[in-house]
Amino acid sequence: MNGIKNVIIDLGGVMIDLDRDRCVAAFEALGIKGVNEMLGLYRQEEPFLSIETGRISAAEFYDELRSRAGRPVADRDFEAAFNAFLVSLPVERLAALRALRAAGLRLYMISNTNGIMFDGWIKRAFMQEGLRVGDYFDGIVTSFAEGVCKPDPRLFETVLNRYGLVPAESVLLDDSEANCNTARSLGMNAVRITENETFLDMARKLCDLN
Repeated sequence: MNGIKNVIIDLGGVMIDLDRDRCVAAFEALGIKGVNEMLGLYRQEEPFLSIETGRISAAEFYDELRSRAGRPVADRDFEAAFNAFLVSLPVERLAALRALRAAGLRLYMISNTNGIMFDGWIKRAFMQEGLRVGDYFDGIVTSFAEGVCKPDPRLFETVLNRYGLVPAESVLLDDSEANCNTARSLGMNAVRITENETFLDMARKLCDLN
């Protein structure tokens, strides 16, 4: 890990705690069947894949869900069910981001996410210290803005090329081994975040090295 200058950080499962089962149950309560097959921790199926890659708008996404529910459901109820996936963004993880930048590291977000969550729940969660999400990162790359999801190498190449990062000087922190393997194939370092190797653990190690 010596020589690391850039830390590329995933959101879900790394910064943000998730509860997929709670989200599935919330959608099923609204009459959406088959959500367990459509909604994965690391990859989505339609119509969730289209909202995550920005191919459809929030309104189109809600209309598609309504057609599957077979009854009137308010947009806000669908939004609440979707956001049930997101549990918490502990403030100590935000403090760790600030510590990493204070140590001289550059931080970049890379996330498979959608505009509904990013512009709502996620935006508000990052405001706990009175800052904005953009105040914590030197660059942000999301699947819905770029039209492609991890582990597709194009999303990682977007981060590297857009911000002029040297792969060998960059480390990905992600909870998916497939994503870590893609990063390694591009010459990057990668650490899979788990219960035994948490984001806070890695933040402390990186700060100690810099």
